[in-house]
Amino acid sequence: MADSSEMTINLVVLGRSQTGKSAAGNSLLGSSDFESHRSPSSVTTRCSLGRSCRISRIIRRNGCELALRVRVLDTPSYPHSSLSKEQVKDTVRSALAHHFGEEGLHLALLVLRADMPLCLDESDHTTEFMQELLGPTWKDFTAVLLTHADKTEEAGFSEEKYLQSASSTLLSLLSSVQHKYIFLDNQKSIIKEERAIVLRKLLNFIRQNNYQVLLLKHRKE
Repeated sequence: MADSSEMTINLVVLGRSQTGKSAAGNSLLGSSDFESHRSPSSVTTRCSLGRSCRISRIIRRNGCELALRVRVLDTPSYPHSSLSKEQVKDTVRSALAHHFGEEGLHLALLVLRADMPLCLDESDHTTEFMQELLGPTWKDFTAVLLTHADKTEEAGFSEEKYLQSASSTLLSLLSSVQHKYIFLDNQKSIIKEERAIVLRKLLNFIRQNNYQVLLLKHRKE
């Protein structure tokens, strides 16, 4: 039976190679569970689940303070340097069903680089992949993580100025997921206070969604 003084949120990180997807997962967990480094090929080749320690002073519900536990599923990138689209989808679907089959998925975190423009073709391929993977309601359960935010800050862009200058492709994507987005500086997010800010934002997205979860069953075509 679940501990009534705790809340666990289930997250999956998805995105292209070298967007900082695994690093973002580590930041959310406050750990180094996932391998993350620069490479001429895709680093992550299989799904792996990371679990945070018990986190206090993050969430209150019904007037009571709850401890938070975070579970993050790291996934192979798409496109991938050695796996086909179908191989990535099948691997991720199997892992989602295995790890979150009973509790469900609270949020899929689509990781994009804030310091690189999002082109129309890339956006189309990404949204098609998300829909095929998560189903027709994927937008309700997806938030965008804009990583490498420190690079845009160094270039003189505040979050507000960045969004004013962003491509219509990115703005359309953010609108489609009901403006659920977070700017993420992976280095700062390791700091306890910065990590707490990011987690509270994610919890707010989950609260806005009435704590619903996405249930996914693995199915072979």
